[in-house]
Amino acid sequence: MTHSTARRMALRGLTVAALASSSLLSVAHADTPAVLRVSAIPDEAPTELQRKFKPLGEYLSQATGMKVVFTPVSDYAAVVESLATKKLDLAWLGGFTYVQAKIRTHGTAIPIVQRAEDAVFTSQFITADPNIRTLADLKGKTFAFGAPSSTSGSLMPRYFLLKDGLNPEKDFKTVAYSGAHDATVAFVAAGKAEAGVLNTSVWDKLVESKKVDTSKVRVFATTPPYFDYNWTVRGDLDPAIIKKLTDAFLALDPAKPEHKAIMDLQRASKFIPTKSSNYDGTETAAKSAGLLK
Repeated sequence: MTHSTARRMALRGLTVAALASSSLLSVAHADTPAVLRVSAIPDEAPTELQRKFKPLGEYLSQATGMKVVFTPVSDYAAVVESLATKKLDLAWLGGFTYVQAKIRTHGTAIPIVQRAEDAVFTSQFITADPNIRTLADLKGKTFAFGAPSSTSGSLMPRYFLLKDGLNPEKDFKTVAYSGAHDATVAFVAAGKAEAGVLNTSVWDKLVESKKVDTSKVRVFATTPPYFDYNWTVRGDLDPAIIKKLTDAFLALDPAKPEHKAIMDLQRASKFIPTKSSNYDGTETAAKSAGLLK
């Protein structure tokens, strides 16, 4: 081999290596994360959220070929901010939290699916006081909402109370925020509040698991239906991943034993597509309540 031939081969090898390195760097910087970062609004205890998500996370990992990591957050605002700053790829949001995420991300956050139940969601007003029978009986009473940004534990119940002519800050003796649906039940059961409100799904779960004594704490009113929870992705996530996630949720079938376990934990009969306009009413309610400008 001549010196010039060897030099040409060496240069060719360097070129190939440079191209390979460039390709690897492109892959490393592509918008396809090796890890899918997921979280949820903390509307229940962190241990319960982890328990509910574990089999779903394993299913989504198989569907996407990615490692799925669930990270609990301290409050509702943290989920919104983490989506906006690309620290999260997928999040379980309430209707109001989605509206906040839409505004914070300048309309780029995309709601992809919701449970069929979320299209006709309701909240339950509860009490342990035998004298409280109707919403009108709440006047002069102590009352507990969930978290301030909770759709079903605060925003929509407040909206319907206002429509019924009840202003919580003016008509109730005190207004407290428990922070989560299960905590609201604990407040009422312990006498920390004479009445409260939480979403129907969590109430039903607590009743079924006998974590609430219905001989003492009971439902006395139910809100009209509204759109609530959904799974939302950050808008600049790789469209191929968004499609895989959407298809995976829509493919969940309770007739399949391996799927039923996932859906039971999610309290879902099935997942259906959703869209941003489903939450226009939620945004209107938030503005009416003075929670959005």
